[in-house]
Amino acid sequence: MPETDMKPTQQLHQLGQSLWLDNITRDMLDDGSLRRYIDELSVTGLTSNPTIFNAAIGEGHAYDDDIRKKARAGAAGEDLFVELALDDLRRATDLFRPAFKASRQLDGWVSMEVSPLLAQDTEGSIRAAHDIHEKAQRPNLYVKIPGTPEGVPAIEESIYAGVPINVTLLFSREQYIAAAEAYMRGIERRLQAGLDPRVSSVASLFVSRWDVAVKDKVPEELRNRLGVAIGGRVYKAYRELLVSKRWQALAEAGAHPQRLLWASTGTKDPKAADTLYVEALAAPDTIDTMPDKTLLALADHGEVGSVMPADGGDAEAVLARFADAGIDIAALAKQLQEEGAASFVKSWQQLLQRIADKSAQLAGA
Repeated sequence: MPETDMKPTQQLHQLGQSLWLDNITRDMLDDGSLRRYIDELSVTGLTSNPTIFNAAIGEGHAYDDDIRKKARAGAAGEDLFVELALDDLRRATDLFRPAFKASRQLDGWVSMEVSPLLAQDTEGSIRAAHDIHEKAQRPNLYVKIPGTPEGVPAIEESIYAGVPINVTLLFSREQYIAAAEAYMRGIERRLQAGLDPRVSSVASLFVSRWDVAVKDKVPEELRNRLGVAIGGRVYKAYRELLVSKRWQALAEAGAHPQRLLWASTGTKDPKAADTLYVEALAAPDTIDTMPDKTLLALADHGEVGSVMPADGGDAEAVLARFADAGIDIAALAKQLQEEGAASFVKSWQQLLQRIADKSAQLAGA
């Protein structure tokens, strides 16, 4: 098939970028939507978070029977949610198992978040990651730990313990490098202990939230350009790390690279193209996780043009213009990470309240 006849989703796949879905619902599993995304749109993985599950469980009645049964069996609160989520995620991991095998475990992953209440709790995050990994009983399930200052040591310890980790809520090059170094320290410690170095990880950089944060603070010509510029800066650091002596030594010992994942790639500005971020972040050896709406827009009318340069292209020149416009990138990265963690806590609390309300209602029905 000539490249021009390929769907844009296939073109990105051929380029060496994995397309993952940033969503999960039981309806999607039951009606075959996820299966179709895999078969027709080159989707090879999936991410979830508390906001996604809050919407999935709150809308409709797909979870009602399960909540009733589990509540009557004595499950409640966070334990009940983890059971519900893992029921869905196990089904998803099984759908992605062929991609997991074909890629020798680089692809075909599904992600489950530790409680966002643990974002500032290193020991609690380590225990929760271990528990989710044990309960899931699936080799292709990532546990998500935020790359907060308190999360970084939990990432290292979890990797050392053999738990595959998706590092979430990364917003800057410095936050990404801290996560990458935590991953490498965990692998180095495994090698020193005579353990298998093949423990998988991805590092998730959130993109569109940058542009939402500055939309009313910069000139029109800089609108919707900050997220992509940050992406270019981080991609350069990622490519440099992959050729570093430190990483090469780990790769020669059999370790898998911690791949860079683009998150928050749905366009938030109604005036901007709905495929803006996906097209700009076309880059080999990366993952782009996107909501259904963005995935379908990409398949329908996306255009895969130039590939992101390994040196970040004009990222630093663009970032200098934002600095001239008064944007403090380092301060904003810290703020966005803190706001992201707070947003997940809010969704988590809403989710647990929703499950408690449904449990009480259904258990008595």
